[in-house]
Amino acid sequence: MTGAGYAVIVLLGVLLFGAGLLAGRRTARPVRTSDVGTPVEHATFETLHTASLAAPPLRAGLTEDSARKSARRLRSLLGTDALCLTDRERILVWDGEGGHHGEHVMEQVAELLASGRDTAFRSDCEDLDCPLRWAVAVPLTVDHRVLGALIAYAPRESAVLARAAGEVARWVCVQLELAELDRSRTQLIEAEIRALRAQISPHFIFNSLAAIASFVRTDPEQARELLLEFADFTRYSFRSHGDFTTLADELHSIDQYLALVRARFGERLAVTLQVAPEVLPVALPFLCLQPLVENAVKHGLEGAVTSSRITISALDAGSEAEVVIEDDGIGMDPERLRHILRGEGGKSTGVGLLNVDERLRQVYGDDYGLVIETGIGAGMRITVRLPKYRAGVHGS
Repeated sequence: MTGAGYAVIVLLGVLLFGAGLLAGRRTARPVRTSDVGTPVEHATFETLHTASLAAPPLRAGLTEDSARKSARRLRSLLGTDALCLTDRERILVWDGEGGHHGEHVMEQVAELLASGRDTAFRSDCEDLDCPLRWAVAVPLTVDHRVLGALIAYAPRESAVLARAAGEVARWVCVQLELAELDRSRTQLIEAEIRALRAQISPHFIFNSLAAIASFVRTDPEQARELLLEFADFTRYSFRSHGDFTTLADELHSIDQYLALVRARFGERLAVTLQVAPEVLPVALPFLCLQPLVENAVKHGLEGAVTSSRITISALDAGSEAEVVIEDDGIGMDPERLRHILRGEGGKSTGVGLLNVDERLRQVYGDDYGLVIETGIGAGMRITVRLPKYRAGVHGS
């Protein structure tokens, strides 16, 4: 079962419990004439609203800050006198009455943290005025790892509270699991960007510096311009912030890259750029186009006797921007290309194409993978479609 499916099932359980609990509370007092809907409908809405308020902090993981921000909402879902959240070493938050019980909590849940099994215990409080006489503790687990515990306190033993605490704890676990997935996704994107940076060939860097050096005596001004282009290109490629960039910044970096390539190959390489100004602010994954242009340069000049032409266009296509990178080079066997896009091309073959294709699909969905037209001796045409607006995607 996927994380999303599990989340739906657990949330439905919470809703059913909350609906019954809050419906009982609502039916115990008169309903205002201004109320709309039945008590059960109100209870369902309130449970949904409370759960929605508790979820965002937990998506940051199990921390003191996220526990503090979500504890009151979780206690409201359970309707209990006090609630405590812990990690494996300490109390993260105590919400409600009887804070003095916190002195012994970690001792009382030590076995739970070790075994991952629910437990219930009497508080044995010596304060006769303290209402907290019984507690149920449920482990918070992600991927079979116990991260901490949720402890709900009540005046007396309650089977209903025990079941409810289990449901709410499972819902919390789903939020924590989603937080882990978010972190994994971020780490994956960072790893992919590191792989793309590693692909910026040392030969390209060496050849660029050699080309710059060749102009130092013959054309110092040209050497200076190329050195500035090289500095800006490497600064952009190795920047340390942001998963996304704008089409304007990516195309500017590509222009700098091509200036360095042209300094080496001169008239052997001709480049045509066609860019619609309205698509320049469109956001896209960082270092998404540069590997495709590098691929076009490599295949365009590989085996070329006289010259090669590369055409890059970024045009408005309604709700999308369409970027096309085309070369008239040696092309590729379509079957070999299919192997590359399935990750079967080997460690040093087509890594850039595969990397970019996977990142586009992760960010925008499978409909937005690379569209590649090629054949042996027929050049290559790569089309990238970018939605102009997508939640969570913005240039930095």
